[in-house]
Amino acid sequence: MREERAVLTFRSLPELNSAQCSSPRNDSGALWKSARLSCSGGGRRNSGNFASLTMVEKAERAEFAPSSAQLLKHPLAMLAYVPRGAAIFMAGAVAGAAAKTVTAPLDRVKLLMQTHGVRVGQESAKKAIGFVEALALIGKEEGIKGYWKGNLPQVIRIIPYSAVQLFSYEFYKKLFKGKDDELSVIGRLAAGACAGMTSTFVTYPLDVLRLRLAVETGHRTMSEIALIMLREEGVASFYYGLGPSLLGIAPYIAVNFCMFDLVKKSLPEKYQNKAQSSVITAVVSAAVATLTCYPLDTVRRQMQMRGAPYKTFFDAFPGIVERDGFIGLYRGFLPNALKNLPNSSIRLSTFDIVKRLISAGEKELQQITDENRAKQG
Repeated sequence: MREERAVLTFRSLPELNSAQCSSPRNDSGALWKSARLSCSGGGRRNSGNFASLTMVEKAERAEFAPSSAQLLKHPLAMLAYVPRGAAIFMAGAVAGAAAKTVTAPLDRVKLLMQTHGVRVGQESAKKAIGFVEALALIGKEEGIKGYWKGNLPQVIRIIPYSAVQLFSYEFYKKLFKGKDDELSVIGRLAAGACAGMTSTFVTYPLDVLRLRLAVETGHRTMSEIALIMLREEGVASFYYGLGPSLLGIAPYIAVNFCMFDLVKKSLPEKYQNKAQSSVITAVVSAAVATLTCYPLDTVRRQMQMRGAPYKTFFDAFPGIVERDGFIGLYRGFLPNALKNLPNSSIRLSTFDIVKRLISAGEKELQQITDENRAKQG
């Protein structure tokens, strides 16, 4: 019969951090510095310092994990097995797509009002198109489907846009934290600005394509317009107006995110975790950010248009003011504001619901684990 022997292996772990803990021999030092391991054999005795790592928690989770029947009885517990980041990402994608689809008619009206001067020509650009007039024009010329023209590339764009913005914002918040591991107001503004610019740069070609599809006449598809742009105007056409876009989105996201965080923190603790508080705070922060940054959005929209007389931001801004007056910078502001309010409400409400469901699932999983441990104990 073969004799079975246990093998004890010693390895150096230079990256192991010492955890400060008390011991009877040395209350001020780490346990691994004072503990000794002794072994003897063959007339020799060896001793040395040692460190022990335990995986009790993970072992207990596996041992007392809920059964299939328990998971079917408590379906929320299944959410605890989904990584939190993945759950939030999917919630953001679904919420963004739903919000954009619901508010697409207002977005289409806003785009027509913003680009009216470039589309009709310089001679008649003095006459602005109103909200009701633009709304009626779309229904008369294109029917009900016309209100959702250009929504597909916008929905396609919002999925990676939300993902990139969410993850980059978390990255930049960690990057801008101070020595005390706290994020200052300036740090929040910087993190929001960088996240906004990063997500805008990545998805900008889809934004340009969505604009062309929304304002150009005819019934061309997204792929047809993309091929025409590529053939007649080159790759650079997909990045027309990128400069004003980055300048516009940076302060918008910075103000929006920073105001949301600060206003939410200033509320009494019993209101901070309520969905209604999140929605109201989001509406206020979005309104202030939109009012502040909307002129930059108008400039970039006109620069994105085919045949636009502006090549740079410094040409476009004074050109619009000279032709249409200061009010020209705020054309389409009403439908844009009406669009942003439900947009922010839908997105934040969805996020809040998903976060609450994830927390409830984690509590249910822990409760089932505790019950299984008690039964086996």
